[in-house]
Amino acid sequence: MNDEIGKGEVPPHEREFTQQLSATPRGARLARRLAVQQLDMWGVPFGCEVSDAVALVVAELAANAVTHGRVSGRDFRLGLRLNPYTVRVGVTDPRGERRPPVPGMAPPPPGTATTGYGLVLVQELAKEWGVSEPEAGTVGKTVWAEVPLMPPPAPRTPPTGPSPAAPPGRFR
Repeated sequence: MNDEIGKGEVPPHEREFTQQLSATPRGARLARRLAVQQLDMWGVPFGCEVSDAVALVVAELAANAVTHGRVSGRDFRLGLRLNPYTVRVGVTDPRGERRPPVPGMAPPPPGTATTGYGLVLVQELAKEWGVSEPEAGTVGKTVWAEVPLMPPPAPRTPPTGPSPAAPPGRFR
Protein backbone atom coordinates (compact mmCIF):
# COMPACT_ATOMS: atom_id res chain seq x y z
CA MET A 1 0.00 0.00 0.00
CA ASN A 2 1.19 3.51 -0.68
CA ASP A 3 2.76 5.40 2.19
CA GLU A 4 0.89 8.53 1.23
CA ILE A 5 -2.60 9.23 0.10
CA GLY A 6 -2.56 10.54 -3.42
CA LYS A 7 0.39 8.55 -4.77
CA GLY A 8 -0.39 6.20 -7.64
CA GLU A 9 -3.78 5.23 -8.99
CA VAL A 10 -6.77 4.55 -6.79
CA PRO A 11 -8.08 0.98 -7.15
CA PRO A 12 -11.73 0.82 -8.27
CA HIS A 13 -12.91 -0.43 -4.84
CA GLU A 14 -11.40 2.60 -3.08
CA ARG A 15 -12.50 6.22 -2.90
CA GLU A 16 -10.20 9.18 -2.44
CA PHE A 17 -10.56 12.82 -1.39
CA THR A 18 -7.87 15.52 -1.08
CA GLN A 19 -8.11 19.19 -0.17
CA GLN A 20 -5.59 21.98 0.38
CA LEU A 21 -6.41 24.03 3.47
CA SER A 22 -4.95 27.13 5.06
CA ALA A 23 -2.49 26.40 7.88
CA THR A 24 -4.66 28.17 10.44
CA PRO A 25 -6.93 26.99 13.27
CA ARG A 26 -9.86 27.67 10.95
CA GLY A 27 -8.30 25.40 8.30
CA ALA A 28 -7.86 22.64 10.90
CA ARG A 29 -11.53 22.91 11.94
CA LEU A 30 -12.59 22.84 8.30
CA ALA A 31 -10.50 19.70 7.72
CA ARG A 32 -12.47 17.84 10.41
CA ARG A 33 -15.81 19.02 9.02
CA LEU A 34 -14.88 18.13 5.44
CA ALA A 35 -13.72 14.68 6.51
CA VAL A 36 -16.98 13.69 8.21
CA GLN A 37 -19.02 15.21 5.38
CA GLN A 38 -17.04 13.22 2.80
CA LEU A 39 -17.40 10.02 4.82
CA ASP A 40 -21.15 10.59 5.00
CA MET A 41 -21.26 11.00 1.20
CA TRP A 42 -19.40 7.68 0.91
CA GLY A 43 -21.94 5.93 3.16
CA VAL A 44 -20.19 6.18 6.54
CA PRO A 45 -22.92 8.02 8.48
CA PHE A 46 -22.21 11.16 10.45
CA GLY A 47 -22.07 10.40 14.18
CA CYS A 48 -21.28 6.69 13.88
CA GLU A 49 -18.27 5.25 15.71
CA VAL A 50 -16.04 5.26 12.61
CA SER A 51 -17.01 8.82 11.63
CA ASP A 52 -16.32 10.06 15.15
CA ALA A 53 -12.94 8.28 15.27
CA VAL A 54 -11.90 9.73 11.90
CA ALA A 55 -13.04 13.20 13.05
CA LEU A 56 -10.79 12.95 16.12
CA VAL A 57 -7.82 11.70 14.10
CA VAL A 58 -8.23 14.43 11.46
CA ALA A 59 -8.64 17.08 14.17
CA GLU A 60 -5.42 16.01 15.88
CA LEU A 61 -3.31 15.63 12.74
CA ALA A 62 -4.59 18.91 11.28
CA ALA A 63 -3.99 20.75 14.58
CA ASN A 64 -0.45 19.37 14.65
CA ALA A 65 0.14 20.46 11.04
CA VAL A 66 -1.06 23.98 11.88
CA THR A 67 0.81 24.20 15.18
CA HIS A 68 4.06 22.32 14.57
CA GLY A 69 4.30 21.93 10.77
CA ARG A 70 3.38 25.43 9.71
CA VAL A 71 5.55 27.41 7.33
CA SER A 72 4.45 30.98 6.68
CA GLY A 73 2.50 31.25 3.45
CA ARG A 74 2.19 27.47 2.94
CA ASP A 75 -0.96 25.36 3.24
CA PHE A 76 -1.44 21.83 4.49
CA ARG A 77 -3.23 19.03 2.65
CA LEU A 78 -5.89 16.65 3.96
CA GLY A 79 -6.29 13.31 2.23
CA LEU A 80 -8.83 10.56 2.84
CA ARG A 81 -8.94 7.13 1.25
CA LEU A 82 -11.80 4.75 1.93
CA ASN A 83 -11.19 1.10 1.19
CA PRO A 84 -13.16 -1.98 2.25
CA TYR A 85 -11.38 -2.23 5.63
CA THR A 86 -10.10 1.20 6.69
CA VAL A 87 -10.28 4.92 6.28
CA ARG A 88 -6.77 6.21 5.67
CA VAL A 89 -6.24 9.78 6.81
CA GLY A 90 -3.20 11.71 5.66
CA VAL A 91 -2.19 15.24 6.57
CA THR A 92 0.75 16.72 4.69
CA ASP A 93 2.50 19.82 6.02
CA PRO A 94 5.46 21.69 4.54
CA ARG A 95 7.83 21.26 7.51
CA GLY A 96 9.83 18.08 7.02
CA GLU A 97 12.43 18.55 9.73
CA ARG A 98 9.95 18.25 12.64
CA ARG A 99 8.96 14.64 13.12
CA PRO A 100 6.41 13.21 15.54
CA PRO A 101 7.42 10.31 17.80
CA VAL A 102 7.92 6.86 16.32
CA PRO A 103 4.55 5.14 15.73
CA GLY A 104 3.61 2.92 18.64
CA MET A 105 5.83 4.95 20.95
CA ALA A 106 3.83 8.15 21.46
CA PRO A 107 4.61 8.86 25.09
CA PRO A 108 1.82 10.18 27.28
CA PRO A 109 2.48 13.65 28.63
CA PRO A 110 3.88 13.89 32.13
CA GLY A 111 1.76 14.12 35.25
CA THR A 112 -1.02 16.67 35.19
CA ALA A 113 -0.32 18.06 31.70
CA THR A 114 -3.40 19.29 29.87
CA THR A 115 -1.85 19.04 26.40
CA GLY A 116 0.21 16.49 24.54
CA TYR A 117 -2.34 13.66 24.38
CA GLY A 118 -3.07 13.98 20.66
CA LEU A 119 -0.80 11.32 19.20
CA VAL A 120 -1.65 9.01 22.09
CA LEU A 121 -5.29 9.38 21.00
CA VAL A 122 -4.37 8.74 17.35
CA GLN A 123 -2.43 5.66 18.43
CA GLU A 124 -5.51 4.32 20.25
CA LEU A 125 -7.99 5.01 17.45
CA ALA A 126 -5.89 3.93 14.47
CA LYS A 127 -4.97 0.43 13.42
CA GLU A 128 -1.66 1.86 12.19
CA TRP A 129 -0.12 5.28 11.83
CA GLY A 130 3.16 6.66 10.62
CA VAL A 131 5.10 9.37 8.85
CA SER A 132 6.18 9.36 5.22
CA GLU A 133 7.89 11.65 2.75
CA PRO A 134 5.61 13.64 0.44
CA GLU A 135 5.53 13.32 -3.33
CA ALA A 136 8.77 13.77 -5.25
CA GLY A 137 9.75 17.39 -5.75
CA THR A 138 7.90 18.70 -2.69
CA VAL A 139 9.06 19.34 0.85
CA GLY A 140 7.50 18.35 4.12
CA LYS A 141 6.03 15.19 5.55
CA THR A 142 2.76 13.30 5.66
CA VAL A 143 1.45 11.94 8.94
CA TRP A 144 -1.09 9.22 8.21
CA ALA A 145 -3.36 6.95 10.20
CA GLU A 146 -5.63 4.06 9.26
CA VAL A 147 -8.91 3.88 11.16
CA PRO A 148 -10.63 0.47 10.92
CA LEU A 149 -14.15 0.45 9.50
CA MET A 150 -15.26 -2.36 11.76
CA PRO A 151 -14.71 -1.75 15.45
CA PRO A 152 -12.93 -4.59 17.22
CA PRO A 153 -15.24 -6.96 19.07
CA ALA A 154 -15.96 -6.00 22.65
CA PRO A 155 -14.09 -8.07 25.22
CA ARG A 156 -16.22 -10.86 26.58
CA THR A 157 -17.09 -10.47 30.19
CA PRO A 158 -17.81 -13.47 32.33
CA PRO A 159 -21.44 -13.84 33.35
CA THR A 160 -22.29 -12.53 36.78
CA GLY A 161 -24.11 -14.50 39.40
CA PRO A 162 -23.97 -18.20 40.15
CA SER A 163 -22.79 -20.46 37.36
CA PRO A 164 -25.22 -23.05 36.08
CA ALA A 165 -25.00 -26.41 37.79
CA ALA A 166 -23.24 -29.23 35.98
CA PRO A 167 -25.49 -31.94 34.60
CA PRO A 168 -26.02 -34.74 37.14
CA GLY A 169 -23.39 -37.47 37.09
CA ARG A 170 -20.91 -35.56 34.98
CA PHE A 171 -17.77 -33.54 35.78
CA ARG A 172 -17.64 -34.61 39.42
